[in-house]
Amino acid sequence: MLAKRLQNMPHPERLLYEQGFRYVAGTDEAGRGPLAGPVVAAAVILPAGWHDATVRDSKKLSVRAREHLFGVITAAAVSWNWAAVEPCDIDRINILQASLLAMRTAVLGLDPEPDYFLVDGPHAVACPVPNTAITRGDQKSLLIGAASILAKVVRDAIMDKYDRLFPQYHFSKNKGYGTVAHLAALERHGCCSLHRRSFKRVVSAKQN
Repeated sequence: MLAKRLQNMPHPERLLYEQGFRYVAGTDEAGRGPLAGPVVAAAVILPAGWHDATVRDSKKLSVRAREHLFGVITAAAVSWNWAAVEPCDIDRINILQASLLAMRTAVLGLDPEPDYFLVDGPHAVACPVPNTAITRGDQKSLLIGAASILAKVVRDAIMDKYDRLFPQYHFSKNKGYGTVAHLAALERHGCCSLHRRSFKRVVSAKQN
């Protein structure tokens, strides 16, 4: 019953605080869709009652706004953490399971461990900590929205570093997504170790 109520209300963390949960976390991932690079999840516990009206789904924010809010959120957080699952493991277990694994790992790395956490999307996480999945949670929950920002900023920074290792793919610009330029680079150079070889648009490229 609690999980159903959480799914159907805005600001679901408020109900958890009212129910007596002290450490409530939100978790979200970045990088399910790209052809290259890891999927990254972040988890965050914020003080009960903390609010910032500019925190929202990371996809609706500019790069500058995300980076600014990254500092605001991490400074305010009781605890935050991130975890990544690499392309070889994405290929082995599939992107959905990799995303859930990254979120579980990020949550279990929080200190203190949360009493409850909220997950973006339709799938709950198999975890000893109780949790509820909320479709479009990054639009309904401050905690999930904050986690989405953290995950996106961390993943973008990772892809910027990978750009220096594999400049031919322009990862600093496309972050691994299947842009026209990225697909052209795949045709020209084939895959590198960061590509998800189980993804259809990567499969057809020549293998290096």
